[in-house]
Amino acid sequence: VYKWCEGYARRIDEVDDLLTRNRIWIQRTQNIGIVSAEEALNLSFSGVMLRGSGIKWDLRKTQPYDAYDKVEFDVPIGVNGDCFDRYLCRMEEMRQSLRIMIQCINKMPAGEYKVDDHKITPPKRAEMKESMEALIHHFKLFSEGFVVPPGATYTAIEAPKGEMGVYVVSDGTSKPYRVHIKAPGFVHLAALDRVSRRHMLADLVAIIGTLDIVFGEVDR
Repeated sequence: VYKWCEGYARRIDEVDDLLTRNRIWIQRTQNIGIVSAEEALNLSFSGVMLRGSGIKWDLRKTQPYDAYDKVEFDVPIGVNGDCFDRYLCRMEEMRQSLRIMIQCINKMPAGEYKVDDHKITPPKRAEMKESMEALIHHFKLFSEGFVVPPGATYTAIEAPKGEMGVYVVSDGTSKPYRVHIKAPGFVHLAALDRVSRRHMLADLVAIIGTLDIVFGEVDR
């Protein structure tokens, strides 16, 4: 992973050198798809769509989870809220992600990385080929799951596209009573009409690119 990080850092620099000061790229992205900070909040934007408009909101900083409170990283924000600012934010976020990964690798203690209990974690593939018990554990984990106490919870993470939240209601069995996934792309796609108004049809390519829409996540 560490070796991959080194190679990827060079790739980011190559893209940066190719695009950031390219006059054609600048002409096609600056002052295109402008969203003010107030509009971004009213449209319920999150992730780069929100930070590109100048609002410094990142769940990894405001509501830390996992190991994000144990690593150092910066949250880039835009000024103009246009496609170019969102591009710059995404470029810097890739660099910050590499920074986080390298810190985690350096701080990772030696030893196993998961619990050696097949009633909780699935066994290795090689082990399932030789052990009937391991195969049974794997089957039960993925077909039956585990019992969750009755209750409800909403948990959100800072995904690459924005706030990714999951609301789950348990009735005390191994199957959830209710599950709702809040994907950031659903909100961003709904704002496409507003963001693309008074622009040329050709500008939609840049706007959709910075919205970063994946229809698999907006499907309801």
